Parts: sequence; C-alpha cells; structure tokens
Amino acid sequence: MTPAARLSAAIEVIEAIDSQRVPAAKALKEWGTAHRFAGSGDRAAISGLVYDVLRRQASSAWIMDDDTPRARLLGMLRRERELDADAIAALCDGSRFAPEALSDAERAALASRTVMDAPAHIAGDYPEWLDGYLGEVFGGDRAAEAAAMASRAPLDLRVNTLKAKREKVLGSLRHLGASATPWSPLGLRIALGADARNPGVHAEEDFIKGGIEVQDEGSQLAALLSGAKPGEQVIDLCAGAGGKTLALAAMMQGRGRLIATDHDKRQLAPIYERLSRAGVHNAEVRTPKGDSDPLSDIRASADLVLIDAPCTGTGTWRRNPDAKWRMRPGALEVRLKGQVEVLDRAASYVKVGGRIAYITCSVLPLENGEQIRKFIGRHSDFTVTPPSQTASVLWDKTDDFLAAVYMSDEGLLMTPRRTGTDGFFVSVLQKKA
Repeated sequence: MTPAARLSAAIEVIEAIDSQRVPAAKALKEWGTAHRFAGSGDRAAISGLVYDVLRRQASSAWIMDDDTPRARLLGMLRRERELDADAIAALCDGSRFAPEALSDAERAALASRTVMDAPAHIAGDYPEWLDGYLGEVFGGDRAAEAAAMASRAPLDLRVNTLKAKREKVLGSLRHLGASATPWSPLGLRIALGADARNPGVHAEEDFIKGGIEVQDEGSQLAALLSGAKPGEQVIDLCAGAGGKTLALAAMMQGRGRLIATDHDKRQLAPIYERLSRAGVHNAEVRTPKGDSDPLSDIRASADLVLIDAPCTGTGTWRRNPDAKWRMRPGALEVRLKGQVEVLDRAASYVKVGGRIAYITCSVLPLENGEQIRKFIGRHSDFTVTPPSQTASVLWDKTDDFLAAVYMSDEGLLMTPRRTGTDGFFVSVLQKKA
C-alpha cells in the first residue's frame, strides 16, 4: 500500500470506531480481516495512524475546526507528525486510493491554526470533565503534562537479575536499538517510530530463557521503591499477570516468602508460566475460592504488602489512548471504592514495623494522595514514609529523581513529561508499634 492509501484506510477505521462505537483494537482487527491483501507493515502503519489520531483527537479537530474522521486525521498529521500543508496535500491528492484533495478551507487551517489559544483540555487532548482533577495536581502545567501523556511510549524491558545482567543483555539486544533506561538500574529501552511495529521481543533468546520481561520503567521503579528485601515475607495483593511479582522476586534474590494473589483469579492465569520462565522458586500463588480469604493465615505477619491498585489507568494513556476517551465518571467511582477496600484489607496483613506499598498507574489525586490521607484517617497506626527516604533505593540517582517527580506528603508521582515513564504514584506506609 502507498502512504496515501494507508491514510484512506485509517480514515475508514476511524469512521468505524465512531459509527459502531467499538474499541480501536477491534476496528483495526476487523479492517485487517476484510483487507487481507494488506501486509504486516501496512497494518502496523495504519494502526499507528489510528492511534495517533486518538492521541491527538481533540487538538486535531481544533486545528481543522472540524470533528470528522478525515479532519482529525489531517490535523494529526500537522500536530503529531509535524507535516506542513504542502506535504499533507501531496498525500491527499485525490488519486487512486488516496484521500480526496484538500479543500481551500482545509489548506488554510493546516497553514494557520494552532492550539496556542486552545483550552487546556484541547491542547492536552483529554476529556473536559477531567480538567479540574488534572488542574489539582498539575496546575497551569496540566495541558503540557497531558500532551506528554499523549505521545507514543517506547518499549521498556526489565532485566531479570535472577538469570541475567543488564550489560550482557544490552549487548545481545543492540540489534533492536536497545539502550539503558535513565532511572531504573534494571531497565532497557527501545524507541519506536511513528510507523514502527513492536519488535519481536518474545522470540529473543533472552526472553525465552527468562532474562527479560516487558515492563515500563515507571513500573520497575514502583517495585524498587517498595524496598522488598531478601528474607522478608512479601504479599503482592493485586498480582494480576505477575509483572510486579516477578520484579519483587528478583529483589528478594530467591530468599524469603513471596505470595501472589488477586481478587480476580482469571487475571492470575499467565503468572504460573511467567514465574517458571523467570526461575522464581520462592513464590506461591494463592487463588481465591468463593468468599474465603486466601490469606487468612497471614494476619499481622507480613513485612511488605504491595498493592498495584486497580485504577483508571490515566498514567498509561500513551499506551492506550483509546481508553481516555471511553472513560466515564462512573468508572472512577468504582475504582475509588475498590482502592479503599484493598487498602483496608492490606492493613490487616502487615506486622508492626511492616510496610504497605500503594501503587497506581494514575495521575488523579482522588486515587493517589487523597486515598492515602483517608487511609491514615482510618488507620492511625500507619504513617507515610517520606518520599525522599523511599527514593533512597535509587542510590546515586536519588537526588535527580526527586527533582524530577512530583512530591507530596503522601508520596511521589512520576509522569511522562517529568520522568519519561508512564504515570505512576507510589506511597510507602509503615505500621507503627
């Protein structure tokens, strides 16, 4: 397919998303099934175009002063891909398989309109109903912070120190363009271009042998900030597929007791194979059965309970731009209730002197600092560990990291704009005597 034909295909997919109200992944899959002539490179390029339109949906429509699928695509080419009006016109020339030629109004909009005077939610490309929440945490920087959350994320990997060393894996993955992450001592990063396909990491020998796992650097740092140590009894209370369980296991160096569980046993399905591949031998997976508590024997005895809390995922918008436009206030309320329940549950498992590491991939204060303040109000026997102390596990990078993140009395917040990671909030709470 020609670049122009890919644009036409992307417009078709966006029209399907709008008219059928389906997730982008479903619309792209259905388009691919109906157009089997399109090669893998074509499908990757079309997918990239569609997701970039979703990333810049509001600002692209603003630039074009029009909210049609075609207008949003044209606006995205100007805003995200930084093509000028002439370059866009060359792609949209009305020839076979190409989009129709630009109108005078479209050409004028592409040449003159910007988001300079747009409202914050337009310039930052987020739903207007979230403006107050983002303003509470970012203030006048909310448009810039949200715009950074709309950029395409790199592919980050975590080196499993139970089986490999970063220097060696860095060399073996050099052909993929891998480089060391700036903050995590365990991370590797592969930058991805606009039309790039995700590299086949799962076919690499380092992955097959358990030496690496796909994990955003922010998620790696969140696990490190929990301070898990060899010999401790550690619970991963919302383990899901096991990403942070694996990170905790490596931090514990195979010593101590690691228990992974989740209220939704379906989420735990991938964890067994992942633990085996990673060479983890001190982990136990406990699957909930009915209304019984799978951790009933661990009352007030855990050194650390890690909560990778179910949340709105606002910090991961750059990986899932479709989600931000589908998010509704009711979903936030559900998540807030679940966070209260899991925090209170965690408190019952922690021994005196033990810790809770509360983590969200959200930037919303209701899910982060406010949850911690309310928790302390309900559990006066817990206190927040100062973020400066929590971050000391990063050794020589601690000062620079603390200067980059947003710090509060309740914890610290990473963002794509400040740390180059997904958005993650981390708070470590200690149980007093």
